[in-house]
This record gives sequence, C-alpha cells and structure tokens, in this order.
Amino acid sequence: MSCNPAIGGLGKGHLVREIDAMDGVMGRVADKAGIQFRLLNRRKGPAVQGPRAQADREIYRSEMLRETISAENLEILEGEVVDLILEGDRVTGVVLAEGQRISSKSVVLTTGTFLRGVIHIGDVSSPGGRMGDKPSVRLAERIDSFELPLGRLKTGTPPRLDGRTIDWDTLHSQPGDDDPVVFSFLNKLPFARQISCGITHTNEATHDIIRENLSRSAMYGGQISGVGPRYCPSIEDKVVRFADKTSHQVFLEPEGLNDTTVYPNGISTSLPIDIQEAYVRSIEGLSQVQIVQPGYAIEYDYVDPRSLDLRLAVKGMSGFFLAGQINGTTGYEEAAAQGLVAGLNAARHAVDQEPVHFSRSDSYIGVMIDDLTSRGVTEPYRMFTSRAEFRLSLRADNADQRLTGKGIALGCVAEARQRIFEDKMDRLAAGRSMLDSKGYSSSEIKQIGLMASQDGARRTGYQLLAFPDMSFSRLAAYDHDLAVIDDDIQAQLERDALYANYIDRQQRDVAALKKDEALQIPEDFDFLRIEGLSNELKMKLNTARPVNLAQASRVDGMTPAALTLILAKLRQAQRVKSA
Repeated sequence: MSCNPAIGGLGKGHLVREIDAMDGVMGRVADKAGIQFRLLNRRKGPAVQGPRAQADREIYRSEMLRETISAENLEILEGEVVDLILEGDRVTGVVLAEGQRISSKSVVLTTGTFLRGVIHIGDVSSPGGRMGDKPSVRLAERIDSFELPLGRLKTGTPPRLDGRTIDWDTLHSQPGDDDPVVFSFLNKLPFARQISCGITHTNEATHDIIRENLSRSAMYGGQISGVGPRYCPSIEDKVVRFADKTSHQVFLEPEGLNDTTVYPNGISTSLPIDIQEAYVRSIEGLSQVQIVQPGYAIEYDYVDPRSLDLRLAVKGMSGFFLAGQINGTTGYEEAAAQGLVAGLNAARHAVDQEPVHFSRSDSYIGVMIDDLTSRGVTEPYRMFTSRAEFRLSLRADNADQRLTGKGIALGCVAEARQRIFEDKMDRLAAGRSMLDSKGYSSSEIKQIGLMASQDGARRTGYQLLAFPDMSFSRLAAYDHDLAVIDDDIQAQLERDALYANYIDRQQRDVAALKKDEALQIPEDFDFLRIEGLSNELKMKLNTARPVNLAQASRVDGMTPAALTLILAKLRQAQRVKSA
C-alpha cells in the first residue's frame, strides 16, 4: 500500500470504482482488506459521494500478491531497472542493474517517488525512494538524456505511532458506517472484521512548538525545492497558513487488525525527530505515545505530463508509457487509474491495435488524463469531483454502467464479471421498462403524496422518481406491482432517475465535447505559424501539443477567437491534404 493505509475518498473513490468496472483488482482487494468503510458526503447527492476504506496493510499486501501471482500470462521479475533499450526513437526493452536485458514491444514506467528521491527529516537529508529503500538514480540520469521537461515535487508522511501507548479512552471514537458501501461491483459486504478509528486534535501548545521550530523544518529551512500537495498540507503548513485556527483534527487510523502501528492522519511533517516527539505528545491522548517511525518529507523527479499523449505515451518515443507519480500526480488511486490507461495502451501498441481513449464525458479517468496532458501540473495532482464537468452522470454508483461494456469490448473483463454485469443490465432494463409502462394521473400522484401541477398529464413511474424527496419504496408502497423489482435495482433506478432531467441537458454539452474531440490536431501541426495568435499563446500551445480541439480549448489563456483561428487552420490543412 501507499503511505496512507486507506483507499478511496472524494474523487479518488470514483477512480477505484472505475478501475473495478474495467475489471482492475484494486477495488476487490480493498474490499478484502477493508477494516472500516465510510461513504463520504453521505448526506449529499450520489454524484458527490465517495466510498473510502481504512485497510489492513498486511491483508492488502497478501491479497494483491495473490491476485498478481494468479493472473494469467504474467511473469514477475524482481530487480532494479537502470536503463532503457532504444532503437532509434523506439523503446524496445529495459536493462537491469545486474546487466540482464529484457526485450519488449512496449514499456510502462511507474517510478513512484523513487526518481532521485531524497528523504528529509529536519536538517538531515538522505537518498531514498521511501523509508528503507534506496532511490532510482541511474534510471533518472538515463531519463535526463531524453531531454524531457522535468521538475521536482514533494510529499510527506506523519510519524507512525505505537497504538499500545495511546490513551484511547480519552478520545472520540469514529466507527465505520452501519451499512458499509464496498468498492467492487462484485461484492456486497466487507470481508474483514470492522474497527473504529480515534479522533483527536492539535492545540495551541502543539502549534507553539511547531512555530518555534519552523526554521528546523526541512520545508521551511530551505532544504526542499519541490512543490507539495496543496490539498494535503504538512502540519507546519497548516500552522502557518491557517494561523487563526487553534486546532486541527487528527484521525488515528490503525494499520491493521494484528498490527499495533497507528497512522495519525493530518500531521505529516519534515521536522526533526525530537520536535516531532514534542508536538505529538502535546496532543490529547498522545502524552505518553511512542513514535515507531518518524515522519518525513520526500522529494523526487517527475516528467511534465504535457509530454504525453492521451494514451500516456511519451510523444516522439514509440512504445514508451509513463504512469503514476512520475506524471506529477499524488495518490495511490490516481496512479492505479493511470496504470490501467498506460497498461491497456501499451498492450495494444505491442499487437498493433488501435489505442484506447477515455473521455471527460465518460469517466473520471478521462478527466484526469485530459487534465494532465493538456494542462500539466504545478503541484501534485489530486482527483476531486469538482474537476469533472459531467459529474452528475459520472457517479461512483454507475461506474459499471459507464465502463464495463467498454472493458468487455476491449477484452479486459473476465467472463464471471461479464455475466454479473449483463444480468444487472437486463434487470435494470426490465425495471426501467416497468416504470415507464406505468402512467399515474394527477389525482394518483396526489395520493402518493407528491405535489405536481394539475395539468391532466400522466407521468411515468420513472418520472415520479425524479421528484424531490421521492423514493422507490414510497412508490412501491402505493403501486405493489413494483415491489417485485430487486432492492439493488430499485436503488440504482432511483439514483438514475434523480439525475435524468439534468443529464438530458448535459448530453448536449457532451455532444459538443465529442465533436471537438473528434477534430484531431496532427502531430506536426505548427502553432507558431498561425497569424493572429499572441506569441505567449503560441508558445503555450507548442509546449502543450494538444491532440484535439477540446484539449486546445483548455490550454491556459485560450480565447474563443484564438480557438476559431486554430479551427480555421485545421480545416485549411484538411482541405490541402484531401486535395
């Protein structure tokens, strides 16, 4: 697992569901390892709800290894990759530290935080990809030779605590949901025993200790040049940026059912070990706590993702794909989604098949890939529901309806999941058909308890489910014929109907986007020769190299007039080519 022993959350949970819909393993492994499930934003609408699970590290590791070992046609080789084999502009394999050469038709590079990784604890810095592992330096030097635009980013971890030295009785307990929502569409309930987490808070004494020692923090002492994630700040950042706050919440998350290690979510740091001990012990419930591993910041290389196309392939290099934190993202979920995109396209490249593209209109995966490749990053990229224009239709609950058919067409969905999916779609269609066949008069609608205009028009059951505060159970209580529909299908139809009217309007925007996406920009298109564009915009376009008109529209500084000029030049180029 990653630093944080949890999977999912707002936006991130959507990605896990989409990975699962394509038959990726993250969701079902998280279900096996989940020791606390919570649906975030439960009181809000389904479009912004995000499943999250606290996971047992050891179960997750063993279950993921089991899935990997049992995968067909997969061989695992363990070793350090130090070089890439090139034939002209084609990547044709890798070289291991011991000298072995492994040939391949495509390579996916997923380096995490290892490229020239440096760990910072106070004023002490040491090479490391993560605590206890050496960094990847020779490979980083090889990437230098490709003259790709590189940068430095940083992330951090909190100190790990010995749970046996925490005074749990003085702390607020946070249990999981009574009706847990799991990740995989193949599962209904958790597999492991469920636990509660603890909640505590920093205080003014904590903040005073941190303020007095800011100069000893690696980040504030000048040792770190990389930019950290704005949405997951260190405790030093919180104290400085939110100086008016007298406390910050800390979640005490056990790392496993049989592990005494506790992850204090909310206090990542790069302060020296003695200061970490002082500020942690100033927090309620932690006065006698023992730190089993200090927190630290880690700085590493990344490649500007604008160097990639929508396949996550490096532009100008055949068969070379990048995924994960090397592309400037943060998080385990974002990395897994990129691995899916890069892996599918690397496999298809190897057998000369057409690439696979994910659209902003069909998935959060598509939103992320487009954001990265068209806009780049100025800080580690994190997925949020707010990044998606079409989030009413891109919900966690309907990820399978959006993507499993695509996965079946690509051949990456196993037969067992395909049967379950097709059965669900048949039941949804039958339920929708039953709802549409029902016509309710104004008087009947009033009897159900809904306020509707007395226009004499009859409304279908599906239309009634779109009314505020309407539920399927309420409708079925009036019309007993509907009670034959399975509970899970009732819940899905209720969610689909809730957004149906909004989505109908949204489809016009989707159609416009697809039209723009269909207009491809050739790789050799010369933005610098378009008269009427500002020099600044020419340079931005030349750097970003958008692959279609939709991506060009999202380049920073783009205007409708400039987009019209690009469109005119594209059409002119098409006419010349066809002539």
